[in-house]
Amino acid sequence: MKSIKTISRREFLRGSAASAATLALAGLMSGTALAEEETETEEDVAITTVGPDDGTHFELWTFMEAHSTFYAEMVELWNEENPDRQIQITFSTYPYSDMHNKLMMSLQAGSGAPDIVDIEIGQFPNYSGSDSPLYPLTDALADYEADMVQSRLDVYSLADGTRVGVPTHVGAAVMYWNAEIFEQYGLDYSNITTWDEYEQLGLDLKEASGGSVYLTTVDTGGTDWIWLAMAEYGEDWTGGIDGTPDVQLESVQAMLEMQQRWIDEGIAIVSTDGIIDVEAGYSNVMNGVLASFPKAMWYMSRFTSYMPEMEGKYDITPCPVFEEGQPRSVGLGGTGTAVTTQSEDPELAAEWLAWAKCSEVGEEYIWNVLGFDVCNASLWDDDDFAFDESNVYNTFFRVQPYSVLREIKDEIETVYTTQNSVTLNDYFNTYTANEVLEDGMDVADALQELQDYLDVELM
Repeated sequence: MKSIKTISRREFLRGSAASAATLALAGLMSGTALAEEETETEEDVAITTVGPDDGTHFELWTFMEAHSTFYAEMVELWNEENPDRQIQITFSTYPYSDMHNKLMMSLQAGSGAPDIVDIEIGQFPNYSGSDSPLYPLTDALADYEADMVQSRLDVYSLADGTRVGVPTHVGAAVMYWNAEIFEQYGLDYSNITTWDEYEQLGLDLKEASGGSVYLTTVDTGGTDWIWLAMAEYGEDWTGGIDGTPDVQLESVQAMLEMQQRWIDEGIAIVSTDGIIDVEAGYSNVMNGVLASFPKAMWYMSRFTSYMPEMEGKYDITPCPVFEEGQPRSVGLGGTGTAVTTQSEDPELAAEWLAWAKCSEVGEEYIWNVLGFDVCNASLWDDDDFAFDESNVYNTFFRVQPYSVLREIKDEIETVYTTQNSVTLNDYFNTYTANEVLEDGMDVADALQELQDYLDVELM
């Protein structure tokens, strides 16, 4: 039996944030491929067993080593608190594609699946149909349900509301601002509330900088901007869990037309390599080419991992909206952890999982070490939890992140990932976004082309 070294809870939770942040990089993107394609083979699978040999044994699969480290600590802490209900878990960390393919095959075959598994949000619809092979978690989550951000539970639920996945983070969309740039040119971003005001700020920045700095960057390889627009309008191009995709929405057209205008005005550029969450994007941020951009709260870990020299330069605020009163955020990306129906003791597995990811002790790790905005919103109002300055994110930015989360707590909307999302996102990112933002195609025509494609492919 292998185990990990057990250290004090405070030492582990408070002292590991800076080094562990570099590991917290997967299961995070909405409609965007993972930034780097994994090159490992199944021979490189990392396997670790934690817990006593006489404990109830579970198999857990994941595609992120950081998650395995988190779960392993939760096993140790569970066993300390539950001497009569000891568990042992063998963790297998696979490359992203290998794990999801292996999971699909084992669930279809009816054997060989793990007891517990991480499922990336884009893959989750494969398992959330009416004949879902995932064990219901509604009862296990009952003690935490009232405190959780409901939109994050909803995306890992069946059509009838049954919970079948436990979220890892909120992934709330926020605005990142290079405060030094605006100070340099005597401009104020702090009172920007609408996209019209944001656009005017970009024109002022262009004039002040002589065009050397762009207000923002827009994506051709991801849909985060589009998700934000849909959230603000209360729309969803997937049609929801059982709905029919409709991309010809007011929100989608408004965002693309606005971005196209920004490019024509010279205040925005198309993201190098399609998205800002890649090496070229980090370079643009560090080089001061970009002054602001919207991204999920989890993007904070990109700063600490890849752009540490930006410490003290960036501020975070709620996102602008098209019209005052619209919600200012949406949950982006994520990983839902599930218990499969092949588990021999699914009730215990579900209870441990809900405790590990929703309790205060689990959420402390998720915030302090992984750097994710936690789904247990009752902790957002706990100053000791939210504003502890031993947490690197509370000192790296010009604002303590949970002060922003408190402001948008009731405005974090949901856009669903469904079985149709892969087809929709692939065409949008391959053709539609490029046609509009690179080639200047009429937005209505581009969306009609996308809708026609979906109507044929998904009929």
